Amino acid sequence: MTFSTDASVFSKKGVDYGTRLLIEALPLPLEGDVLDLGCGYGPIGIAVASWSPRSRVVMADVNRRALELCRHNAKRNGVEQVTVLESDGLSALKHLSFDWVLTNPPIRAGKRVVYRLFEETRTHLRENGQFWLVIQKKQGAPSAIKKLQSLFSDVTVAVRSKGYAVIRCRN
Repeated sequence: MTFSTDASVFSKKGVDYGTRLLIEALPLPLEGDVLDLGCGYGPIGIAVASWSPRSRVVMADVNRRALELCRHNAKRNGVEQVTVLESDGLSALKHLSFDWVLTNPPIRAGKRVVYRLFEETRTHLRENGQFWLVIQKKQGAPSAIKKLQSLFSDVTVAVRSKGYAVIRCRN
């Protein structure tokens, strides 16, 4: 897969290690409705859609330039079963629920923003749905896990590598 990026989006030089680790940890192919939350230029959602032809992928971000790049990258990689939407968290997705929510959360936005995304995800996740995210230990993985444990009944670190943790949560 190839992706166009820009200075105004996260990881402008290419797919970062944490995002790659999350993609590789997922039990692909996924089935059902998938949300790539904070999709950026699209590597998570486009990879999932490419390897999961029976899924329906919604990709959401607050950054309009990222969304333009996401649409371009989906076409560039021949991925058609994606819907790209502008949304601050899940605010524009109130009517939707998902079997899978995937994210490399915007850690630099602060805990208040990130924890709001966790809370919103819980309310949009279907029964037996899964929330997968990646976070670095030095950027708050231990406290994020505690917050996630207060929201979800099953929180597991699926993979640890080079200071990163891929976390899987279920209701």
